[in-house]
Amino acid sequence: MSLHFDNEFLKKLEYLHILSKRVFAGQFRAERISKKRGSGLEFADHRPYALGDDFRHIDWRAYQRLDRLLLRMFEEEQDMPVYLFVDTSRSMAEGSPSKLDYACHVAAALCYIGLAHLDRVAILTWKDKLAAETPSRRGKGQIFRIFDFLQSLEPDGRTDLAESIKAFCARRKQRGVAVVISDFLDPSGHEAGLNALRYFQHDVFLVHVTSRNDEEPAVAGDIRMVDAETGDMRDVELTPTLLHAYQRAWRKHLDDLQAYCARYNIGYVRTPVEEPFEDTILQVFRQGRFLA
Repeated sequence: MSLHFDNEFLKKLEYLHILSKRVFAGQFRAERISKKRGSGLEFADHRPYALGDDFRHIDWRAYQRLDRLLLRMFEEEQDMPVYLFVDTSRSMAEGSPSKLDYACHVAAALCYIGLAHLDRVAILTWKDKLAAETPSRRGKGQIFRIFDFLQSLEPDGRTDLAESIKAFCARRKQRGVAVVISDFLDPSGHEAGLNALRYFQHDVFLVHVTSRNDEEPAVAGDIRMVDAETGDMRDVELTPTLLHAYQRAWRKHLDDLQAYCARYNIGYVRTPVEEPFEDTILQVFRQGRFLA
């Protein structure tokens, strides 16, 4: 798998950066101010001086007026981590371009925006468990390291979102924006993994990567079906009745995932690989969640 580094791709990223500056101008700084009191840039309040406090924070003007030693308190500006979870299981090899190739383009674009605005971005890949990951990176100059990392990914193995997310939550405690990019073809379902992200109070957004063949398989007659991840085989006669039953099951899968997201106010975008990846990014912006 390879990302396209041509000028057209880079211009699209620059356009998204310009768009993000326009959309979030005047909002971003306010959204990142935490309630933690410290020695940041934003004045918050006074409190009485106590033995052992740093005398450099004494408000001497207040002392002149009130004859009391008061400390200046500040609201400390915190980094907003962005965690991008990219599904690298074997089912992500499907489609043209492949789901994984498409997912990596989406991840690269979101990383570029995140590096420009949120300071720290990390990519974590998963299949039946957490796999490769990047350290948290800061600044647009890191984007080519992100490209190199994404280019190295290959689809392989089974899917277990719950195990992967639980392992992540056990290691990383800081809340942030958690973007899960996957086809969500997980035999154990999506709820347990997403519930873990919600429990730890991450702002969750799903990018659901599909292919046209998921909904309308281009096969008919007597076929041997092979599970892409387990290798299990089954011989079936794909009749119109059976095909309609499959399509109903596929629509139910989509409806269940969307209903879960609506129930818990989770951002959701479904994107076929046949659609331009930048359209997916614009949908994320329109929902107003990626930098929430």
